[in-house]
Amino acid sequence: MKALAVASGIVFWTLVIGVTLLMFLSGPEPAEVVQIDTAPPAAPAAGNAGAIGLPPGFSVTGPAISPAAPGPPGGPALAPPGQGTNMMPVVPGQVPLPPAPAAPGPNGALESETKTVASSVGESRRQVALASLVPGIDKSADAPLSEAPLPALVEESPYGPLPKVAEDGSRPADVYARPSDYAAVKGGPPRVAVLLNGLGIPGAPDGDIIKGLPPPVSLAYGAYGRGLQERVTEARTAGHEIYLAVPLEPENYPSKDPGPHALLTSLSPKDNLKRLQWAMSRYTGYVGVTNYMGAKFETELGSVAPVLEELKRRGLIYLDDGSVDASVAGRVATALQLEHAKADIRLDLGRMDVQLAKLEAAAKENGSAIGVAKAAPATVKHIADWAGTLEQKGLVLVPVSAAVRTPRQS
Repeated sequence: MKALAVASGIVFWTLVIGVTLLMFLSGPEPAEVVQIDTAPPAAPAAGNAGAIGLPPGFSVTGPAISPAAPGPPGGPALAPPGQGTNMMPVVPGQVPLPPAPAAPGPNGALESETKTVASSVGESRRQVALASLVPGIDKSADAPLSEAPLPALVEESPYGPLPKVAEDGSRPADVYARPSDYAAVKGGPPRVAVLLNGLGIPGAPDGDIIKGLPPPVSLAYGAYGRGLQERVTEARTAGHEIYLAVPLEPENYPSKDPGPHALLTSLSPKDNLKRLQWAMSRYTGYVGVTNYMGAKFETELGSVAPVLEELKRRGLIYLDDGSVDASVAGRVATALQLEHAKADIRLDLGRMDVQLAKLEAAAKENGSAIGVAKAAPATVKHIADWAGTLEQKGLVLVPVSAAVRTPRQS
């Protein structure tokens, strides 16, 4: 028994010593290395996108992009995110070129922007093939002219509705003009335009006088008289673009009186602007303004400048009828960058054939020419007959706005 007890003691202490040595020699267990992949943050709700500073153009509601398969080392990298879902490969070390900017429109707006008032009534600028620009009578406008007034182009005033530039930059000069493929396009046949004035004033012929006129002939109505809006609407329905004839002080005023609301050199700019706004409120739908008389007014720089500045602000064209040789209107309009023109030829009844020949010659020399005629039955018939001869002469009859915008030949 004594021998058995000794043997058991030896075995016990051998085990104790062995376990102790094993624990001492093995040291502490090494810590486990854990790789943590940070999950991407969840996209915010669409309605709360404005609460965080998202970069411009980033959409939290756009289509999801499937993760791309890893490419070989040194392979093409992906373009930075936030530039749409079409992620094009780029060569490492090179910066991808941004897309070409859109071309600015006539008023500085980008062509790719949302549609404007002008585009809502038809394309104001169209791509035109020169082969389609043929002599004869301009037939670009197949559809009726835009309705008038358009609310976006109207400013209410104590006098009545006034024209204004719309919030999107659309101007009455563009929206209310008769569309023409010949406007602002180089090449094609020389353009001739005719403005028939003397309408809408005391003693003027009635509205039936315009029957038989080719639609590209433009019309100028005064600010006096009744039923002006109805007459203007009928004329625009027939395809004619309209100009407002504003009464200006003549040389021998008051012996020759342009009416109680005429703009005078003796008045302050503020008072003249009030009279101008009264005239502009008589009806709507006109492209621009022309002068009614004005031999005295148009020679006074201090009187002309505030008026033309107001026309520029309201998005209108100014057409000088060419009756005042010493007019400063063209010089002032150029300084203001106001779209304008001066009539080349005065078409007086009795000398129409000679003067129309001069109009044709001026158009061939300069690319375009504008004639002004006073409304009378014989004048209307003469112009209509003459328009029928233009095709064989290699000329085209266009609205006044298209002649104003025709690039001049150098």
